[in-house]
Amino acid sequence: MTASQLQPEPPAPEPGQLLSQAQMQFFIPATASLHERRPRTMKHGDSFAVFDHSGDAIAGPGSPEGLYHRDTRHLSHLYLTINGLRPILLSSALRDDNAILTCDLTNPDFAGSDGRVDVEHDLIHLRRTRFLWESAIHERITIRNFDAEPRTVSLDVGFAADFADLFEIRGMTRLRKGVTNAPDIGDADVLLSYEGRDGQTRATHICFDPQPQELTENHARFDITVPPGDRATIYMRVSCERMARPCEPLSRQFLRSLRESMQALKQSRARSARLHSSNQLFNEVARRSVADITMLSTDTEYGPYPYAGIPWFSTVFGRDAIITALETLWLDPSISRGVLGYLAAHQATQFDATADAEPGKILHEVRHGEMAELGEVPFRHYYGSIDSTPLFVMLAGAYLERTADSAYLASLLPNIEAALQWIDEHGDRDGDGFVEYGRLTDQGLVNQGWKDSHDSVFHADGAIARGPIALAEVQAYVYGAWTAADAIYAALGQQERARHYRDRAQALRTRFDEVFFDGDLGTYVLALDGEKRPCRVRSSNAGHVLFTGLALEERAGQVVRTLMAPSSFSGWGVRTIASTEARYNPMSYHNGSIWPHDNALIAAGFSRYGYRAQAAQIFEGLFAAATYVDLMRLPELFCGFPRRRAQGPTFYPVACSPQAWAAAAPLSLVQSSLGLGFNVAGSEVTLCEPALPRFLDELQLHGLAVGEAQVDIAFDRMGDKVVVKPMDRIGRAKVVTIA
Repeated sequence: MTASQLQPEPPAPEPGQLLSQAQMQFFIPATASLHERRPRTMKHGDSFAVFDHSGDAIAGPGSPEGLYHRDTRHLSHLYLTINGLRPILLSSALRDDNAILTCDLTNPDFAGSDGRVDVEHDLIHLRRTRFLWESAIHERITIRNFDAEPRTVSLDVGFAADFADLFEIRGMTRLRKGVTNAPDIGDADVLLSYEGRDGQTRATHICFDPQPQELTENHARFDITVPPGDRATIYMRVSCERMARPCEPLSRQFLRSLRESMQALKQSRARSARLHSSNQLFNEVARRSVADITMLSTDTEYGPYPYAGIPWFSTVFGRDAIITALETLWLDPSISRGVLGYLAAHQATQFDATADAEPGKILHEVRHGEMAELGEVPFRHYYGSIDSTPLFVMLAGAYLERTADSAYLASLLPNIEAALQWIDEHGDRDGDGFVEYGRLTDQGLVNQGWKDSHDSVFHADGAIARGPIALAEVQAYVYGAWTAADAIYAALGQQERARHYRDRAQALRTRFDEVFFDGDLGTYVLALDGEKRPCRVRSSNAGHVLFTGLALEERAGQVVRTLMAPSSFSGWGVRTIASTEARYNPMSYHNGSIWPHDNALIAAGFSRYGYRAQAAQIFEGLFAAATYVDLMRLPELFCGFPRRRAQGPTFYPVACSPQAWAAAAPLSLVQSSLGLGFNVAGSEVTLCEPALPRFLDELQLHGLAVGEAQVDIAFDRMGDKVVVKPMDRIGRAKVVTIA
């Protein structure tokens, strides 16, 4: 595929001009702020759920609430009332491990027929206990009477299933839909179903225990008398498929499924090293990070695979998962193994323009909904990312270094070689030595780097760059891929192949510096456009050049200073582009916002070149931001406004939370601060000039694996120095500190 065969991008809009359908593409409209809602999210496998603080899902325009399975909303409405009124919210909390949502509610004043208060508020307590397991919501509603006399209440659970495709909920209009079947109503269960135009039947099965006094296609009513000081319980199960009518009481099924889910969580946690510090707030941030990655990871036949984020991206993404795996590799190598195995199995083997697929290319995104199955969106198996393929090879090399598992890498060698071949044959579209992107049809993504919004690649005057586009960070990933190939082939005894890629990496380093470094900007340009004109924009992309080691040593200091200047570093983190640039907008998706994963990679680059103090500044900024966020959970991104004393960051309205690569950012920052590495052959954990940010006086790592051995390590900050103290060991693990 040559540059002339690529589908041209639509022209950029003028100021005040509405975006065309082609320019909007798969834009997520900000009709409602997710941060304002602060929804309660749950996930297991291919299902996820979004509820409000009361545990309800309120249907309406722009609302993402409900229960989803494989990109279809199976429950669009869930609404609990007591005596016809909505209960008063007392509190709502997810457990630290995301396993259980608990909502505590109470009754409002109940008026009698004469209008006077018959039952005062706060006498009836409702507790909703809920978890998601194996494509079903399991819920227990406990009603407790704190009055001095018996009380009879009517509890009503309203429900609906719209079977909307995720892309409909994101704002796309469908001209034709399938057929909603008549509901199948039993004594204590309701089956709602939909026949899609793709030939698939999608069903929602809602069961109750005990049997309701009234059950219709959209609500269940329970009339319950509770003695003083006593309680009553209702169980409900909402399944994303038709299940056999319960052969055991839902109460027993609730407890059995809860035990199974907790045991699975325990097994997942056992794979990973653990960390604990002297700062309790940071401990909460770290616990939430690990819990979110665990929740977002779906077990596949290849191992755990972190789905990108909730609500819009709870599915396989190539780039997101690879970066998440790189961020967590020091802590849990099994995630990297799972990602490598899945992506290798789904690597493109033939040319398919509608999917932006070329032989050897690595996945961008997988979707299972009706619109994807019908081709109404191109994402059923979509390959339109320019960076997933070199990142795949990078991850393979990093996994080998972390684990020395050369046997597994040997099994992936055909996939690694196909990816390397794709870089040469399809990645470098014009033979200039750099990898460029350009979509193959007008349905594909216009921008195919990680900053994939329509206006994210532009020139100094704000003009949108026309492709094919060679991004700075993509060249860095290619350098990382060739460096990884050198290590992989050397480990497999193919020294000539190793030397070939070592030489190519060094040649790219020289050539890249000549073309991309701009002394007047003090950094690397954002990209080259289709005419090889540099996009002279100060951007965070330059930090990724440090991340993979592509930058020449003599350039590193200048790049670090540019990224940490007030125009780029807001105090919370490094902005995607500096405030001096033409398209700077701190409220934009990619043109001035702050992304935690971006900052984690930049900090890793700083650490690589010895700038640990600056890496610690980024760490401190992101940690401080997390302390202002609900559940101590870093979102996908937040706005790039400057940090102000005694104020938190400004939130982006439709940022996903949790988001895998954002959740992994604090864990990556720990590694960058400590200069943490591994020499598996020598059973060594290496620490290169370890440092701790100011908010951490003490840090402990437990169960850090190196080969078959494990070690616990304590770090104490003494001024600007860090004292390293190895503690318990299993096997012959050694800790080596490099000054």
